[in-house]
Amino acid sequence: MKTTATVLALVLLTLVSSPRAEVKLDGFLQGLYGARADIANPTATEYPASETRLQLRLEEYGDNAEVFGRMDFFYDAADSARYEWELREGYLKFRLGSRFDFKIGRQVLTWGTGDLIFINDVFAKDYRSFFVGRDDQYLKAPQTALRTEFYAGRYGLTLVVIPRFEPNRLPTGRKLSYFNPMVTPGGAIVGEGFFFDPPLPEARIDNSELALRLSRPVGNFNASLYVYRGFYKNPLGAEPLFGGSGMVIPVYPRLNLYGASIRGVIAGGVLWLEGGFLDSRRDPDGDDPLMPNSSATGLFGFERQIATNLTVNLQWQADFLFDHDKFASMQPPGLFVRDELRHLLTSRVTKLLLDENLTLSGFMFYSPSDEDAYLRASASYKYTDELTLAIGGNLFAGRHPNTEFGQFQKNDNAYLKVTYGF
Repeated sequence: MKTTATVLALVLLTLVSSPRAEVKLDGFLQGLYGARADIANPTATEYPASETRLQLRLEEYGDNAEVFGRMDFFYDAADSARYEWELREGYLKFRLGSRFDFKIGRQVLTWGTGDLIFINDVFAKDYRSFFVGRDDQYLKAPQTALRTEFYAGRYGLTLVVIPRFEPNRLPTGRKLSYFNPMVTPGGAIVGEGFFFDPPLPEARIDNSELALRLSRPVGNFNASLYVYRGFYKNPLGAEPLFGGSGMVIPVYPRLNLYGASIRGVIAGGVLWLEGGFLDSRRDPDGDDPLMPNSSATGLFGFERQIATNLTVNLQWQADFLFDHDKFASMQPPGLFVRDELRHLLTSRVTKLLLDENLTLSGFMFYSPSDEDAYLRASASYKYTDELTLAIGGNLFAGRHPNTEFGQFQKNDNAYLKVTYGF
């Protein structure tokens, strides 16, 4: 029934095309197959991925408006052998006068400067896809939103309104294990049986997410200021259950974020700087053990081509936790306590070979303060204009089971991906 409704929607979009509009329909068919490396992983399946995916994309351009739809149909053999579909994008984009652009509907939202490090980009991510080898486009989860852009001279103002909060898509234990702090004293890396889906903030107007960006060019650089009012995208907080049982449930705490970024060309490469202050509205003084402390974070990055078809970038992020002494004193015994100043280093290396038909890529995250790391590596070969073959892997390491990447240390996996575009 869902599939039928989706096909009908695509047909209707085509039928309403104006005679002067240009319509384009394309997509791809893809098979993705992955296997985990650690037999002791407590996941419910040994296959992080085993799926067949069909994506259809419809674009219609008129003189003053654009209709865009992107639909995925997939069969997931690693997860109860079921058929699913998802509307990844379905929006109407139009212009009013010469200063206002509007985009309304299901869409992928992104801004900021970091390469796989997100500070002011507070929009939903899909880490379930990211860790099993799906295309990079699937890291960004779609959201239903109204996006308005206003232009005045060299300035651009963007307002995003998300009526219903949508969180990050995190591992649930079925395909990828994770650290659960609420099982056993001090927590543990667990599988599917311990997952609890946190309740979303109530669907009220005052719970809508609001994001604002003001941008303008400064010489060879583009500078931006950001403001966000909403919620942490991960369930970093907890609330007691009713009845005085002593049990708690995870929640998405309220968040205000204020930030800035700059990005531009310098010294034969691209430089970017970004920073943000995360104001934890539920714990402004850092004395609530069930809520996250406020923090400030900054990012430096630089990328350039160092040889023919060889591009390298480096990033350094520093994250400062306010009221760290209070935070450390309230942590359970035996649990690793993060440093007051957490450091994260990353590097992406990309090499093109065989007339740029073969792409070798590696991306490394390493935190010397958390003592954990994550490596993404892949090789992609464009066999024909339509057919692409890829192999890759995800490797995790960590000294402590409750750090950002250490919690996934049992999820090492390798994958094969075949994509036919049309």
